[in-house]
Amino acid sequence: RGGMSRWREVTRPAWEREMQAGRAAHAAGDLDAAFARFERAHVLGQRDTRAHVAAHWWMLRVGRARRDWRENAGQWLRLVAAATMTRIWVPPGNTGGANVPALRPMPVSEDLRQWL
Repeated sequence: RGGMSRWREVTRPAWEREMQAGRAAHAAGDLDAAFARFERAHVLGQRDTRAHVAAHWWMLRVGRARRDWRENAGQWLRLVAAATMTRIWVPPGNTGGANVPALRPMPVSEDLRQWL
């Protein structure tokens, strides 16, 4: 199977687990764990516009909670790009944080590879 049917059946449930874990960590005040989960969700969801935007939205929320203005600025730019460019091209494996170049492809961790 390919395309969006694989996303809905295989990748989306894994993305949802990462997002839920990230939101729970955020609510508990564990911002490092939250951000790490949202990075993982970003890798899984970057080919679906809504999932891609949601991952960046939560990364922005972590950046705001940390008062990390570099992350905030980077996430605003990435939100716009995710909303407008996801269907055109995304750098595979990119974790989505402002600490990495937005267009740099990155290796996908072994445990996430099974869901893509």
